[in-house]
Amino acid sequence: MERKRGSVSSETEEYPVIWLQCATCTGCSVSVLNSVSPSIKNVLIDEVIPGKHVDLRFHATIMAGTGDLVIERMEETAHKKGGYILVVEGAIPRDGAYGSIGERNGEAVSMASRVESLGKDALAVIALGTCAAFGGIAAAEPNPSGCGGVAELFSSHNIRTPLINIPGCPPHPDWFVGTVASILLKGLPSPEELDEYKRPKAFFGKLINENCPRRAYFDEGKFARKFGEPGCLNELGCKGPVTYADCPLRLWNNGVNWCIGAGSPCIGCVEPGFPDLVSPFYRKLVEIALPTKKEV
Repeated sequence: MERKRGSVSSETEEYPVIWLQCATCTGCSVSVLNSVSPSIKNVLIDEVIPGKHVDLRFHATIMAGTGDLVIERMEETAHKKGGYILVVEGAIPRDGAYGSIGERNGEAVSMASRVESLGKDALAVIALGTCAAFGGIAAAEPNPSGCGGVAELFSSHNIRTPLINIPGCPPHPDWFVGTVASILLKGLPSPEELDEYKRPKAFFGKLINENCPRRAYFDEGKFARKFGEPGCLNELGCKGPVTYADCPLRLWNNGVNWCIGAGSPCIGCVEPGFPDLVSPFYRKLVEIALPTKKEV
């Protein structure tokens, strides 16, 4: 049967998605909503993969409904155990006083409780952004709310639901849309397709430094001493030598530019320990116990 653009046939396989926003600035949502090819309209309305459709059931920022009705829709979706994908944006406060999502019997339900209950029954969980993946800015010292990432929460509650981390502050929209499309096309990624931090190797498999257009300066020992000068930005705090992402090849804003292209050093925003372990941003990287990937 011929299907009109923007509609979904009765034979289409639906993938319900619950998108929780925890301790977040909403920048991860903004980044994904700015996806260019495909556009977010294509992702939500069309079949990104023929015969398969993403059905976004709950997203507090972009849905029209509010209050009990949308919480009921979220919980109704969650009743189908193993039949939905959970996206978590933002770090998760251990203390419920710092954040809640809806109510149950007149009492606020903490963000940690929502992620735990929805996460354990999901088909898979995508931790979107560095805060959701590793704690990020919300977990920076002194971290009074006890914020942490999804993996930390799952470990403490022995939750074994498949988890995919897509860090970035914010993440590139292609990293998220590409991961979702891959799941629809091939199923969940195998352990070999993820690195030790559960990031897709397709996007986080190479060091920034390997593909940086200033790499020749690095190899020749020609370093910029102040911003605006030619040369490698290592002396000005570039974290490209310890950061895994495809930013130099993918670029941002529909391929217009990226941090180093704009004259800024890489700040390592996709790495565990950001921002504390890579701070100060504009000071040369020192020999400290930065998290690094193991050789495979």
